[in-house]
Amino acid sequence: MISLSNIYVQYGNRILLDSVNFVAKPGERIGLVGRNGAGKSTLLKIIAGEMQPHEGNVVTPSQFTVGYLHQDMFLPKGQTVIAETMSAFKEVLEVEAQLHHVQEELAVREDYESDAYAKLIEDLGELTERLHHLGSATTRADAERVLHGLGFEPRDMERLTDEFSGGWQMRIELAKIILRQPDLILLDEPTNHLDIESILWLEDWLNRYPGMAIIISHDRRFLDNVTNRTAEVMLGKIHDYKAAYSKYVELSQERREQMQAAFENQQRVIADRERTITRFMAKASKTKMAQSMQKQLDKMDRIEIDETDTSVMNLRFPDAPRSGEVVAQAENVSKSYGSLKVINNADFQLLRGERVAFVGQNGQGKTTLAKILIGHEQATSGKTSLGHNVSIGYYAQNQAENLDPKITLLQTMEKHSPEEMRTKLRAILGAFLFSGEDVDKKVSALSGGERARLALACMLLRPFNLLLLDEPTNHLDMISKDMLKQALMDYNGTLLVVSHDREFLADLTQRTIEFRDHRLIEHLGDVNYFLERRKLDNMRAVEMRSASTGHAANDERGKGGSALSADDKKQIQRTVQRTEKRISELEAEIITIEGQMATSDFYEKPESQKVMQQYASLKSELDTVYREWENALESLG
Repeated sequence: MISLSNIYVQYGNRILLDSVNFVAKPGERIGLVGRNGAGKSTLLKIIAGEMQPHEGNVVTPSQFTVGYLHQDMFLPKGQTVIAETMSAFKEVLEVEAQLHHVQEELAVREDYESDAYAKLIEDLGELTERLHHLGSATTRADAERVLHGLGFEPRDMERLTDEFSGGWQMRIELAKIILRQPDLILLDEPTNHLDIESILWLEDWLNRYPGMAIIISHDRRFLDNVTNRTAEVMLGKIHDYKAAYSKYVELSQERREQMQAAFENQQRVIADRERTITRFMAKASKTKMAQSMQKQLDKMDRIEIDETDTSVMNLRFPDAPRSGEVVAQAENVSKSYGSLKVINNADFQLLRGERVAFVGQNGQGKTTLAKILIGHEQATSGKTSLGHNVSIGYYAQNQAENLDPKITLLQTMEKHSPEEMRTKLRAILGAFLFSGEDVDKKVSALSGGERARLALACMLLRPFNLLLLDEPTNHLDMISKDMLKQALMDYNGTLLVVSHDREFLADLTQRTIEFRDHRLIEHLGDVNYFLERRKLDNMRAVEMRSASTGHAANDERGKGGSALSADDKKQIQRTVQRTEKRISELEAEIITIEGQMATSDFYEKPESQKVMQQYASLKSELDTVYREWENALESLG
């Protein structure tokens, strides 16, 4: 158990943590939530012993071990991936070194009858037994298994850590923590640099982990899947709930409503008593009674309503100018970096008004293809084109980090703004929760979440009809993510989003493009449909067991039984409903185009070729959706 007592932290005039008490017990997996800048990371640093509070103390058992994954960390250079990961087995490596020394001594000694030689033999036995107890025989295999789960390939094991980005180095550090199996794991935004597949692997591992875990994350679904308790940090206080995130949201709202009702009821009682006391004080015969009532009123425990931080950014993208029907297109595009092939002969078309998600393992080419489509990177082979009148709004993965740290927020906005928007910049910053003196802060003084908000604010200064967002939710808190999602739902242009955030992607897009083995695999639905197709929450496992599952299902049906669970039936029924809706939409579009094609001068018009291409694309999609609909109906029997 770990206990925090009266933790107090103050920066300048701002009280970050105000006499906070907090206890974590074995087996608990706690989600630490709250707005950006609320003090969550500070609390983790205090628990890890990397920072001392201004007041209060932290109590842990003796021999208590902690694994702490920072948002920003640096690995030593010159080590291979496997060697750096194996450093997690520090004790094993020390015992192996001692054993190697004893073996070298025994190889050259000839005083077989001496006490010193006998001591070496004794040490050899003890060290060998110690290594066996520590499981040294499987350390490399264990390290490779964890690295593979976090997305590393066998060819990566002997590469230097220097060759990898900060996100991949974070995975190596996470692997070391997992292998050490400490009593308490502290994870600060672990999913920011993980793809969906690695997040699923980490969820599975955390659900089997017997120790304590405290996790800061803005990934709602991740928290729901791994935590059993939620601690909300708000305005210097901690509010504790014995529930995962989604349930906590409900309980938190209920608690505030109950507190508000109790407060209002108590205020009515107090007002009534004060009126009675005032009346009684005016009569000499009732003065003592009035004084007695006043004393009782003074002793009453007054209900106080907790302050709540309900500030939200006001985000609305400008109306999109009309573009051509085909917004962006790639034909036979391949991309290699030296001998490393990333994309191989990819075809992709994005039509006006479409909403498409790119998903898949990191390193499979999602960001690369997105950059190639908009001309920020060149393909090795193949060709790409943008449609007529396409204007691009691009939010890069490192957009927030690319802001100039030496200039102020207002100067940053002026740098990205057309002349006609200059008078509105302060109002836009205010809508993004930067008000008053905040606009004169240097960018270097902002937190990661505040920089992300500023980068998004810069995107509202010009109208775009193609929004390309690459991991836009990294560093955004829950409320800001919800606001961004709602703004994108209301956006009337074309959307292409690269993301690993399942909750953010749900219902936001109509097509999901999976990047796997240098290929693009299309799924006609949102991320939830994609995960259903990959057998819910374990994409790797489904590939290994898909054949046996198919045989088992056929055998079951052959025996007259049903191979479908209630959940399976619900999922298939949703597929039927979705495909039926899409079939109706496609047939309506096809009928409209056929009406255009039936006119006498259609083939003389310059746009007829594009219309014919669109017609062929719609017919092809209709065939695909019909097959999906038929298969779903057949599955239901």
